Amino acid sequence: MTTRATPEPVSKLVEAFSRLPGVGPKTASRLTYYLLRAPDEVSLTLSEALRNLKTMTKLCSVCFNITVNDPCPVCSDPQRDQRLIAVVEEPLDVLAIERTGVYNGTYHVLHGAISPVNGIGPDEIRIKELAARVDKGGVLEIIIATNPGHEGDSTAMYISTRALANKGVKITRLARGLPVGGDIEYVDAVTLMRALQGRNEV
Repeated sequence: MTTRATPEPVSKLVEAFSRLPGVGPKTASRLTYYLLRAPDEVSLTLSEALRNLKTMTKLCSVCFNITVNDPCPVCSDPQRDQRLIAVVEEPLDVLAIERTGVYNGTYHVLHGAISPVNGIGPDEIRIKELAARVDKGGVLEIIIATNPGHEGDSTAMYISTRALANKGVKITRLARGLPVGGDIEYVDAVTLMRALQGRNEV
């Protein structure tokens, strides 16, 4: 009679790690066995951080970025230009733009992009909420900062020609200094800064 060489708690953690993006089976195994050898406080700290990630964070009711307090620090900051909204696909894109240090407006996180192939239409992302923010008044410019590429361009086109059409707000798109097919979160700060400064009206 044979027994499994790997105890069930270990194999379950390997499986859980391997579900993470960019983590293959070998990396998942290394992480798991590192935690087994590490002092208990390392595992406990990780466990607490994961628990807090799910229990203490929420989406900002204004911009839908991830936050602890609602509204988020950007939306509640009186020093930020509330008349300017950068529309991004994911929360990581907010961090990328913030790293440039040149943008002082607010954000709107869509949590995705229009992708008919993947069954994602305008109703599956936060486009209606963006239109509602514009309808409230006080917005002068929408900067569409979706990722360059088919899905990002389709989303930008829908926002400019359908969702925000005839709403009397200026709509611009990041300049094409960004690589087509790339993700904003991976763009260096200088390139992103130039794209922000050289944005074009849609």
